[in-house]
Amino acid sequence: MPTILIFLIYAAAVIGIAAFMVIFSHFLGEHHTGRHRNEPFESGMPVTGDARVRYPSHFYMIAMFFVIFDLDAAFVITYAVAFREVGWMGYAGVAIFILLLLVVIVYETRTGALNFGPQAKKILKAMPDNIITRKSME
Repeated sequence: MPTILIFLIYAAAVIGIAAFMVIFSHFLGEHHTGRHRNEPFESGMPVTGDARVRYPSHFYMIAMFFVIFDLDAAFVITYAVAFREVGWMGYAGVAIFILLLLVVIVYETRTGALNFGPQAKKILKAMPDNIITRKSME
């Protein structure tokens, strides 16, 4: 069988299964007509305040650092799974990779990017009051 024919059969099967799931979930799923039907879902809480809330830049920096180091952990775990196959060259590559991570952490600590110490109260004061209010807690 030619490879393109196998690919076309596979693509048709994927599209067919996806269409089957969408169509049957429409017919078998629940249909609600409540007054809150067209409002965005916020964990079961009624919508309060504006969606455009400004957060201090420290929150975004921490989020970026988390994503960066989380992806780095994925690379190191991939090496750990195949460490016998990659040999000493793989070990040297991961060692250089981890060394670069350590240099980045030292740089971030020295520049104060991870420093929330005395400025933590300033950051919390800068947050808008409508993020956590008594109405949303009730």
